Amino acid sequence: MKPLGGGNRAGDALTLEPASRGSIVGNMSNRNDEAVVLAVPRPLRALAPFLAALTLTALVAGCKQENKFQPPPPAEVSVGVPVKQDVAPFEVLTGNTVAFATVDLVARVEGFLVSQDYVDGSVKKKDDKLFGIEQTMYKAKVQEAEAQLEGAKASLAQAEAEFTRQETLLRQNVSAQATYDTAKAKRDNARANVENAEGNLTIAQTNLGYTTVTAPFDGIVSKHLVSVGELVGATTATKLATIVQLDPIYVTFNMSEQDILQIRQNLKNRRIDVEELSKVPVEIGLMNEEGFPHKGFLNYVSPELDANTGTILVRALFNNPDRILIPGFFVRVKVPQGLAATASLLVPNRVIAEDQAGKYLLTVNKDNVVVQTRITTGQLLANGLRVITSGLTADDQVVLNTNGSAIPGAKVVPKVTTIQVATDGTPAAPPAAPQAAPPPASK
Repeated sequence: MKPLGGGNRAGDALTLEPASRGSIVGNMSNRNDEAVVLAVPRPLRALAPFLAALTLTALVAGCKQENKFQPPPPAEVSVGVPVKQDVAPFEVLTGNTVAFATVDLVARVEGFLVSQDYVDGSVKKKDDKLFGIEQTMYKAKVQEAEAQLEGAKASLAQAEAEFTRQETLLRQNVSAQATYDTAKAKRDNARANVENAEGNLTIAQTNLGYTTVTAPFDGIVSKHLVSVGELVGATTATKLATIVQLDPIYVTFNMSEQDILQIRQNLKNRRIDVEELSKVPVEIGLMNEEGFPHKGFLNYVSPELDANTGTILVRALFNNPDRILIPGFFVRVKVPQGLAATASLLVPNRVIAEDQAGKYLLTVNKDNVVVQTRITTGQLLANGLRVITSGLTADDQVVLNTNGSAIPGAKVVPKVTTIQVATDGTPAAPPAAPQAAPPPASK
């Protein structure tokens, strides 16, 4: 049979008729929007509904729209507003610990060393005996001086009695004036002899005292430099050991001319006297300590600036009962630059990034878009908080935890959290390396 309806469109009914001799003839001249008309032999007429369904499915699939890329939703980032806190301005410098007192123990008299009365490196109290020098000769000198003094006193008593007698006889016109003058001269000479004998006794007693070397103050005594049995003090004073006082202890450091001018500006050029100076707090920390656990006060400021270095010497005094600080330590010194605290904005130091243009923070604006905010930083406080001196406002939302999702120019979903507040203005340990700059925003 001849195919029917070769010009039917997609909306027309599908016509299936048997063809002669069992052949299938398809009219393929239909346009894209037209249905296919097939001539089907009579034996396959039962499959006509199934073939029609397959044809319609292929046509419908060919009419679907192409898939398009859907961007992911904005990333969620943690943000927080800066912490408001009053912080006293300060400067962190490097200094050295210096012993409060250091004295060389020497033998001031000649003799053989007969005893060492301490263990090297031990702590001794004031007036504790440390060394002993042979005393035999010096005790004899004291006895000799005492005897001379007794003889001088006896001569003085006789001279005074003779002078009194001659004075009485002169008033009675019995004795001559010359006799009276002689008696007076002998009395005065006897008095001088007594004073001389007293001086010799004092010298002898002092030399005897020098045979016992004692601690001049509480401190640690170094190792002995002379052994028992050696002759000391033969020509010059012989150094026996050294005693060091560690409680209290000094810390000395140098301040630059710029620091001094800044402090004067903060104090509004008000000069402070020695009493006020001793009330200015200073804090120090060792290189392996976090923060500044040791508290003290200023003790001395040099009256002149060193023109060679452009610095001025400053000294602070610290109690050191446990002798944790020993002379020669390098310490970090926190020196206040003013007497009053000022309101400051603080952010975690770890979120501060730096590039060639300087330091900046990532913040989220009112449109929830990440932006770079250029800042100027101040001192580092406890808990890792850093003072921001400029570039940041109290309402800015600072990105705290990005996980690499906060990129300048990208839209995010801010999750507001609270920044931990520093309990005091104690600076923290030296900060870690700054974060690397994030990749630029994609165009």
